[in-house]
Amino acid sequence: MRTPHLLTTLCLLPSLALGAAPAAPPSDAERWWGHVRHLADDAMQGRDTGTEGHRKAAAYVAEQLAALGVKPGAGDSYLQEVPLVSRQLVDAKSSLALVRDGRATPLVIGQDAIISPRAGEAGAVEAAMVFVGHGLSIPEAGYDDLAGVDLKGKIAVYLQGGPAHVSGPLRAHHSSQAERTKALKKAGAIGTVVLLNPKLEETPWSRTAASRHQQAMTFADPALDESAGLQISVAVNAAHAQKLFAGAPHSFQDVLKRANANQPMPRFELPARLKASSERVSSRTTSPNVVGLLPGSDPALAGEYVVLTAHLDHVGVGQPVDADGIYNGAMDNATGVAAVLEVARSLQARKPARSVLFVLVTGEEKGLLGSRYFALRPTVPANALVANFNLDMFLPLFAFERVVAYGQEESDLATPLAQVASRHGVTLMPDPEPNRLLFIRSDQYSFIRQGVPALSFKFGYAPGSAEERTFKAWYTRHYHAPSDDLSQPIHKEGAVKFVGMLADLTLAVANAPARPRWNDDSFFRRFAQGEGKRDPLPEQTATPPMRAR
Repeated sequence: MRTPHLLTTLCLLPSLALGAAPAAPPSDAERWWGHVRHLADDAMQGRDTGTEGHRKAAAYVAEQLAALGVKPGAGDSYLQEVPLVSRQLVDAKSSLALVRDGRATPLVIGQDAIISPRAGEAGAVEAAMVFVGHGLSIPEAGYDDLAGVDLKGKIAVYLQGGPAHVSGPLRAHHSSQAERTKALKKAGAIGTVVLLNPKLEETPWSRTAASRHQQAMTFADPALDESAGLQISVAVNAAHAQKLFAGAPHSFQDVLKRANANQPMPRFELPARLKASSERVSSRTTSPNVVGLLPGSDPALAGEYVVLTAHLDHVGVGQPVDADGIYNGAMDNATGVAAVLEVARSLQARKPARSVLFVLVTGEEKGLLGSRYFALRPTVPANALVANFNLDMFLPLFAFERVVAYGQEESDLATPLAQVASRHGVTLMPDPEPNRLLFIRSDQYSFIRQGVPALSFKFGYAPGSAEERTFKAWYTRHYHAPSDDLSQPIHKEGAVKFVGMLADLTLAVANAPARPRWNDDSFFRRFAQGEGKRDPLPEQTATPPMRAR
């Protein structure tokens, strides 16, 4: 064999052979950002639930957990498959109209209103409409928009939001799709029309309208589908909502003004009937939750579990904006998944007493499907879940100096949270915008409904500050838009500081002698006591694929 030239040999050796210093290990910020960069790359095609892009992302997360020494948490696998039904609205074969005196005036889908692809049924419906304020029934607060209103066989029209005198978490709970649907069905309603309040706008109407083209998802198991029972669900563009109120005793601007001033809302039948028709194409699919397990180090406590969650899915490929149709979901929620992975790295070396589950769920964007499935069919005993910390767009847009923890008023998790935040020089803040209902809009709510104390986090800001303007501008520009990508400004050092705080909080709860408990005055304590709580459902055998129709 020919002997290589000396120069060639040196070039093939590691750089250390030439006297160079070894490469420095990646910094905490570089590691965290590396996960975000991988998950939000165009190659993942927006990680939509049930797609190949999401499976690639799930495989990456499983590989990272394995490399950290975190064990499979779904039996001998990292993947817990969630059986789902995908539903696509056929826009060209769907229609809306207002009927007055037998004459139908079309509503332009996408301009005036949209039909929800997730809630409702295919087919035609025509019914009277009744305006019912915020459409909420909250017995615990003595508040009921539906009391004394004849909704039998009619469509309930309600304004986004709720009464300010009712606590944010309680208002949010009764605004959830499950609770609202239950109350409206009991009142006899057959459908809903939600009027969007400009004051609560998170995204421009154009982006809301475009969302109707995305695939919706429901559980393949009908027993889990809480949206069933209503024939039609419509959202109306606030700029065109007066069309429904023409000839009514109150204008849309009047009810909007009353709501924003927290004044009592009128309830009345609208002069027009709603006529709707829709067609949907359905098919069966599955999409995995990724579950990793870090066994506890204390034999007496290792059978209890602290659960960290973040949703891995985003909304995939959609309507192009500036020629870009990939909705990368960097903030939403590659940042949260990356943070969970880095907390796993930290805790693996610190040996928490209780076990820790790292659950990267699917289907959050489709209605909290993956977390709901895991909470009802956990891979460990359900009564052994002691706490949940959830990350969903924690929004590292600026330095981490303040934190909002949704749910902090409801359980004694507030005590270790306050202690850990103080040690990190972080100020704990209340929810600045309870009308946005963030307490029930992400995966922590699935655990809360099963009696597990939970918190979800976002960076906080001082009222009127530049940080507040940055925070709110992000929603307008980037939320569920293709521009939520790797090119936007992200405060990596703030994210790393947040990861450190979350790791310390998880460790504090995992090492505490007693498991967390709900406060005595918390509404959600009833779920831990069994009221409204469903037992975990048995796993079912796989069902054959549904033929598209």
